[in-house]
Amino acid sequence: MKAKKSYGQHFLKDEQIARLTAESLHYEEVGRHVVEVGPGKGMLTKFLLMKDIDLKVVEADKDMIIYLKNHYPQLGAALIEGDFLKWNPDTVFGDEPFAIIGNFPYNISSQIVFKMLEYTHRVPELVGMFQLEMAERIIAKPGSKAYGVISVLTQAYYKGTLLFKLDEDAFDPPPKVKSAVIRLTRKDSLDLGCDYKAFRRVVKQAFSQRRKMLRNTMKTFVKGNPILDDPLFNRRPEQLSVAEFVSLTILVTDIMEK
Repeated sequence: MKAKKSYGQHFLKDEQIARLTAESLHYEEVGRHVVEVGPGKGMLTKFLLMKDIDLKVVEADKDMIIYLKNHYPQLGAALIEGDFLKWNPDTVFGDEPFAIIGNFPYNISSQIVFKMLEYTHRVPELVGMFQLEMAERIIAKPGSKAYGVISVLTQAYYKGTLLFKLDEDAFDPPPKVKSAVIRLTRKDSLDLGCDYKAFRRVVKQAFSQRRKMLRNTMKTFVKGNPILDDPLFNRRPEQLSVAEFVSLTILVTDIMEK
């Protein structure tokens, strides 16, 4: 089976990495329900099947579905054909929590994270293999060049940890970039302190021109308001922590509602 560029496929061929990835979920804490995204040829699936979990695997490639049925018949109904980004986990897990794991297709890896954020109240943890640059963006800290929208939105609810990096030769075909496995563990409190939709809107607007100060980018929301003279608005978005973005959202929202 050859990898398809249209699916962003790079099949993991290193068994030790697959084993380490499978062992990186905190199974005792996340519950029994686990969904693997984009199993491909099943290198990671093989080790997940050894766990005492309720595993579901979601694969969009029809050829890979046939391959998995032939090589992992024990999956049975746990093998779900479809696009994870369009898949509704409620149809399988009901309202119960579920963890996410996978060697994610690089062309949709950021969208998988945003899908996770739609189910924050249900997803206690994610372990995923990403392009190294994307992995670094997700867990980047304020002040770094990698810090951006996905960093802030993810870290509003999750703590990110880089587990290990991989060279290109761990995959077939080898990608042109290095990769990394990260773990996102949900924070104890889901009380952000402001409306999430407003928070997301403010964060995206702030980073729409990341080199400009907030007094310029926030004019869209509070044009002409004296609050733009607040020292907070003299900073650039990459300098703000998640907590400061929450404060910014509250300030902007209060003004817009008056």
